[in-house]
Amino acid sequence: MLRPLAADLGIVVAYGHILKPALLALPHRGMINVHASLLPALRGAAPIQHAVMQGLEETGITIMQMEAGMDTGPVLHRVPTPIATDETGGELEVRLAELGALALIEALTLLDAEAIVPQPQDPRLATYAPKITTETAQIRWETPAPALARLVRALDPRPGAWTALGDRRIKLFGPRYAGCPPAGTAAGTILEVDPALVVATGDGALQFLDVQPEGKARLAAADWLRGRGARVGDRFS
Repeated sequence: MLRPLAADLGIVVAYGHILKPALLALPHRGMINVHASLLPALRGAAPIQHAVMQGLEETGITIMQMEAGMDTGPVLHRVPTPIATDETGGELEVRLAELGALALIEALTLLDAEAIVPQPQDPRLATYAPKITTETAQIRWETPAPALARLVRALDPRPGAWTALGDRRIKLFGPRYAGCPPAGTAAGTILEVDPALVVATGDGALQFLDVQPEGKARLAAADWLRGRGARVGDRFS
């Protein structure tokens, strides 16, 4: 289908599969990719979420020449951007989509002017951002509060970090540090339900602003608690 187009250049954005060499070779100037990280950092399917999960202070957009490997091709253009300490994965995705569009236009302009020298990536500096799975999204309460908060922010709004209360799955959003629980409190124990949901972690406690019970819409944690969604002393698993 693509061969009759005799295209000069191909552009790939947010496509979760590796293209075969025969397809990459169809446009006579090859294929370029808009990738949401500063390569070679965070190669792979979920660079935005992993940037937040890892607590990085900076990420950005890389325009790269595609080759057979996963995000391994030469870099044509990079545009960095800081990550705010309370930024969610969804908020960062919106910003990077806008930044990526601008970076693509800049890169195409530079390519047309033959003003780009492709820069090979240093494989020794490569890190990876694998696809987010149900297991990745599970909240493990023994995790210290800062890392757990980053996980919840990274997966907000999709797919959402989840936990279980009895046989019910619940997604949590909007984490805020809430001090230290009493000594000996088991991780995952609900410490407060009025006026907010506060839960003990492996080191510290977190307050959550929103919840999403399985099969239902997202709502304020206070509304869920007023509906007797949980009680002090209950324990998430």
